[in-house]
Amino acid sequence: MSSKDAILDIHGNPYNRTLLVTVLTIGSFFTMLTGTFLATAYPAIMKSFDVSTATVQWLTTSFMLTNGIMIPVSAWLINKFNSRMMYIGAMAVFLLGTVVSFFAPTFAILIVGRIIQALAVGITMPLNQTIMLSVFPPEQRGSAMGMVGIAMGLAPAVGPTLSGIIVDNYSWRDLFGIIIPFIAIILILAFIVMKPVLHVHQQPMDVWSIITSTIGFGGLLYGVSEASSRGWGDTLVLSFIIVGIIFIILFTHRQLKLDDPFLDIRVFKHPEFAIAAVLSSTVNLAMIGVEMLLPTYIQNLRGETAFHSGLMLLPGALMLGFMQPLTGRLFDKYGARRLAVVGLTLLLIGTVPFLTLTQQTPILSIVVFYAIRLFGVSMVFMPVTTSGMNVLPLDEMSHGTAVNNTFRQVMSSIGTAIMTTVLTNVQDAMKPAHHLLTTSPLVYKDHAINAALGGFHAAFGVSALFAVIALALTYFLKKGNTTRTVNINAGKED
Repeated sequence: MSSKDAILDIHGNPYNRTLLVTVLTIGSFFTMLTGTFLATAYPAIMKSFDVSTATVQWLTTSFMLTNGIMIPVSAWLINKFNSRMMYIGAMAVFLLGTVVSFFAPTFAILIVGRIIQALAVGITMPLNQTIMLSVFPPEQRGSAMGMVGIAMGLAPAVGPTLSGIIVDNYSWRDLFGIIIPFIAIILILAFIVMKPVLHVHQQPMDVWSIITSTIGFGGLLYGVSEASSRGWGDTLVLSFIIVGIIFIILFTHRQLKLDDPFLDIRVFKHPEFAIAAVLSSTVNLAMIGVEMLLPTYIQNLRGETAFHSGLMLLPGALMLGFMQPLTGRLFDKYGARRLAVVGLTLLLIGTVPFLTLTQQTPILSIVVFYAIRLFGVSMVFMPVTTSGMNVLPLDEMSHGTAVNNTFRQVMSSIGTAIMTTVLTNVQDAMKPAHHLLTTSPLVYKDHAINAALGGFHAAFGVSALFAVIALALTYFLKKGNTTRTVNINAGKED
C-alpha cells in the first residue's frame, strides 16, 4: 500500500484498520454478552444471597438504567477525548466491574459491579459504531456495520444459552470469571492496535444537560420497566414516567439552544436518519419482545428447563450472527430499502405462527420460525441503521449513534412493557373462576392453560403489529445506497 493510500489516524500516522476492527468487534461481543447472560442464573443468585425474585431483578434493571443514562453522555465524551483513550479506559472500567461482580461477597456489591459494567457498555457501544462509521468510506460502511451487528445481535441472543450451560455445571460466579481473561487480553491488544481515529474538540461540560439527561432518561426507563409488573396505572410508575418526560423536554429545549450541544438532536432534521431511527427501533422491539416472552412460554407451558429453552433459540441466534456480515455487503450493493422489505416480510412470516401456539406445537416449528424471524431481522437492523447514519456528516456521527441508541433503548423498553402488559391483562381476563380449583381442578387447569396461551397469542400479535408498522415505514426509505462521499483520512466531505 502506498503512503497515498495508507489509512491514517488523526495525527497522520498509518495504522492497521483490520486489527483495530477485530479488537472492537470481539470486545463488543463480550460487553454486549453481559446484558442478557444473568437471566438463567437468577435462581442460583437468589439462593446464594437469600434475596427475593423482585430484588434479584435489579441486576438487570440497574444495568439497563445505567446503560441508558450513559448513552446520551457518550456523545460528549467521544467528542472531547480521543478514541484510543476512551476505548482503553472504558474496557478497563468494564474489567473492573466484571472482577467486582466475580468476587462480590454480598448482593449489594454484585449490584455495584453490574453498574460499573453498564457504565462501560454505555460508552463502548456508541463508540464502536462511531469508529466503524468514521474509518470506512460510505460504500463500505454496510460491511463494517455488519461486523458490529455480529456483537449487537449475536451476543444478547447467545447469552441465555451460554449462561444455562455454565450455571448448570459450575457456579453463577463463573459467568463473570470466564470472561475476565478475554477482557484482559482485549485490553492488552487495545494498547497495541487502537489509535486515535476520531477528531475531537474541547467541548465544555454542560452540567444542566447532564442533570436533565440523567433524570429524564433514567426516570422514563425505570417507570416503563416497572410498568410491566406494577401496571401502567400505578402511582410510582406514572410518577417516574411523567418526571422522566418533563426532564427529557427540558433536556431537548436546552440542546436546541446550545451552540455546541451536549447531544445534538438536530440530527433528526435529516429525514432518512429519522425514518431509519424509528424503523430500527421498531424492528428491535419486535425482536426483543419475542426474545423475552418465548422462553417464558417454553419453560412455563412446555415444562422445559431454562437451558433447553435457550438451546431451542440458539439456531436463530447463530443465524442472526452469521447473516450480519453478508447483509452488510448486500447493503453496500443494493441499499437498505430492498433488504428491509424482504427482511420485514420474513419477520412477519416468522411471527404469525406464534399467534397459534399450543402446548403441543412441535419444537422444530418453534426453532424454525424463530430462526426465520432473526434471519429477517438481520436483513433490516444494521442496514437500516447504516442507511440513516450515512446521511450525516462525520462531525455528527457521534451524536447520531448516541441519539439512535438512546431512542432504540427507550422504544424497546416501552414496547417490551406493552407486550408484557398485554400478556398479563389478557391472561387475567381469561383466567378461570377460582372456585373451579376445588370443584373441578382438571377443568381449572385446562382453562388456566388456555388463558396463558391467550395471553401469549395477544402479545405475539402486538409483535406482529410492530412488524407491519415497520414494513410500512420501509417505503419511506430512499432507494439505493444513499451515501456521502467522504475522505476518511482527512475526515472531510469531498
